[in-house]
Amino acid sequence: MRVEGFVADGYEPVRQVFQRLVDEGRETGAGLSVRRDGREVVRLSGGWADAARTRPWRDDTLVMPYSLSKTFVTLAALVAVRDGALTLDEPLAGRWPEYGVHGKERTTLRQVLTHRAGQPRFPETAAGLDLLDDRGLRESLIRAAPEYVPGTSLGEHALTYGHLVDGILRASAGTTLGEVFNGVVRPALGLDAWFGVPDGALERVADLEYAHPEWPRRLHAAPWLRIPDGALDPERTNSRAWRQSVFGAVNLHTTASAMAEFFGRLTAEDGPVRALLGPQLHTELLTSQVTGHDEVFGTRITWTLGFVRDQGKIAKGGIGGSAAWWSLRHHHACAYLTRRLDDHSRAAEIAAALGDDLTVVGED
Repeated sequence: MRVEGFVADGYEPVRQVFQRLVDEGRETGAGLSVRRDGREVVRLSGGWADAARTRPWRDDTLVMPYSLSKTFVTLAALVAVRDGALTLDEPLAGRWPEYGVHGKERTTLRQVLTHRAGQPRFPETAAGLDLLDDRGLRESLIRAAPEYVPGTSLGEHALTYGHLVDGILRASAGTTLGEVFNGVVRPALGLDAWFGVPDGALERVADLEYAHPEWPRRLHAAPWLRIPDGALDPERTNSRAWRQSVFGAVNLHTTASAMAEFFGRLTAEDGPVRALLGPQLHTELLTSQVTGHDEVFGTRITWTLGFVRDQGKIAKGGIGGSAAWWSLRHHHACAYLTRRLDDHSRAAEIAAALGDDLTVVGED
């Protein structure tokens, strides 16, 4: 399989790693982008965009990176805070009374955004709902008691994150997650990224595929991804209906170059994220909020409002192997987006070639 693209001087080891992943068959379709000092210094495309292997991966190929999507759900929620529709620390029940029952009376937006709201998965009562039954899934969260007292434990809200924020936006601001992202966040940041891929961009979307038939059952996060059925099923996630829906926790579709550009400007005081949110919320977004054992990740991590942070990086990954990050040590941004669903070892090898440590970015 061919590798197309370019690397600037000094980044040849990154190309070598990417080429090896493709040559060894560990990668069948992926994009890689690295940005430094405001310019793209690596842009590589390898493998195929479709299961039939007829469409080569291009630098504008869109792919679903699973939980990397949550970053942009966070931004939509913070736009509502910016606009005064709610605050980070008031009980959601004041704006969303239906939600404030069965132990959720004091749940706050900050707890939702830091994965401490006690609803890391949909309840058993939602087991019979269709993956795209947006209202039904949202109402199942309203009716359910939290698995723990909100604020007392930690676990990435693997599939529920977007539905919770969507419910909050509907109740507090009279709008939806898709409307805020596509109408406010995406234009402000200039992103080639979509919740609900438009008709004209569908031909750019890559098909997801398993690296191994047993991949979904090997996941530590499998118990949190079981309901509703289909979120890990390529037959559903490769469908037009899914690609044009809004399932905020996982189904943003974007490119490696777009994600590297976003992370490359994420912390900048003159960047578009700070301009979108204002200085106070931008600082809140990037500040470490909680550190503890995340039951879904199965390890100890630190969450900001929407990112994983440690001394070396601000990052977010997605189940299946996609990841993007800003290197606090080396001041570059990198995005590795793949359609071949496996662990994060490929992105970790790219990171190592850049001098970064990609420990703990997604739900392997």
